[in-house]
Formats: sequence, C-alpha cells, structure tokens
Amino acid sequence: MRNDLQQPREDLAAALRYAAKLGLNEGICNHFSLAVSDDGNEFLVNPQGYHWSELRASDIVLCHRDGRVLDGKGTVEATAYYIHAPIHAKRPASKAVLHTHMPYATSLTIVEDGRLEMVEQGALRFHNRIAYDDSYGGLALDHQEGERIADAMADKPIAFLGHHGIVVTAPSIAKAFDDLYYLERAAQVQTLAKLHGKPLRAIPQQIVEQTARQINEESDLTQVQAHFDAIKRMLDRDDPSWRE
Repeated sequence: MRNDLQQPREDLAAALRYAAKLGLNEGICNHFSLAVSDDGNEFLVNPQGYHWSELRASDIVLCHRDGRVLDGKGTVEATAYYIHAPIHAKRPASKAVLHTHMPYATSLTIVEDGRLEMVEQGALRFHNRIAYDDSYGGLALDHQEGERIADAMADKPIAFLGHHGIVVTAPSIAKAFDDLYYLERAAQVQTLAKLHGKPLRAIPQQIVEQTARQINEESDLTQVQAHFDAIKRMLDRDDPSWRE
C-alpha cells in the first residue's frame, strides 16, 4: 500500500462510513472517488462488494482511468469505473466525485420537471450549481453512458440524473460531502413541505442570489472543514477502525 495515499484514503473512508450512518447508501452499490493525480487519471474509489459501514482506509483502491487497479487488493465495480473515470478526466479540478441514490434527492429525478426549488435557505447554496440530466440510458456499463453523464454536467458541480441518482463534485472530499449532506436535507425539507398540499412560498430573486453568494463566495471554507473534522471525531468515538 502506498504510504502517501493514507490521508486521502482516510478521508474517503470517513465520508463513506458517515454517509452510511445517514442512510445515504444503497446496499453495496454507489461510489465515492477522489482523484490523486492532477489530470484526474488516477483516483481512489471504494472497492466492489463492501458495505460502506465496514470500509477501512486500507480497503480503498487506487484505479487508473483505463480500469487497472494500481494499488490495493479490491476490484472496482463496473458502473463505478464508467461513471467516475470520465468525470475525473473532464473535470480534473473536481478531485472528489460522490455518486449516491440517496432517497430524497433521487425522488426529484423521477417526477416530471423535478427540480430543487430555491425556496429554503438550505437549498439556496445550490442556486445555479445543479445540472439536470432528465434522460436515462440504463446502467452505466460502457464508456458511452459515462461520457454522456459527464457531458450533461457541463460546468455545474452537481448533477441530478433522471431516474437514477445524484452526482456531487468538488475540489475536496470535505467540500463534496458538505454539499452532499445539505443537498439531501434540502430535498427532504421540500418533500415534506409539499405534503402540506399548499404552494411553496417564493423567495425574491435578489435574496436568492445574495444568499447564494454569501454561502458560496463570501464565506471561507472553515465551516466546511469543521463539519468534516466533526464527522471524523464522531467516527473515532464510535469505531476508529475506519482509519486502519
């Protein structure tokens, strides 16, 4: 195992473990990856056949965009390779790529014109940051489908994949996980609000843009990193084996 990859492996394991605690996983499916080369050609990813709640840093494998496992003992599930490889290649600055079928956000991908509406503070951080791919090409088991997903994202860091799930990208695991967490919370709040059977109250566009700017541009990353550090402390308290 490469010693220089211990920290990024721990970061990925922490994100996967805590995502499982929040119920954002689906069986042994879905995948988180973290590029460790500037061109995005080499990336760490959770191996096939493991539940997120049992993963340790040493289980994370290093994969090349051509499908080879460069470091680690596991194998890479086919859809993980075909989804993550083209995204890393086309968006090398987005080191972290998180793909889930988390329930509330995914539910928006199966309703006609399903969109995360900018009507609640938690959602406003995602103003103009989401691409919506309303088509569905089946399982991503070839380069064509993975490339299509990557192209559909265009310049947006987040994608809602029609009939499928969510992709969140960011320069770091901490930032990607922070967005993933708040994305699911925003989708949950809106789902609950719609159960009241009344129209959602709009926020003036000026306030939407101002708040999005305050969250995404004017604030620093201290809060994001503090969130991820807190997650690691909680994981250490409950079961520190994730670092192994």
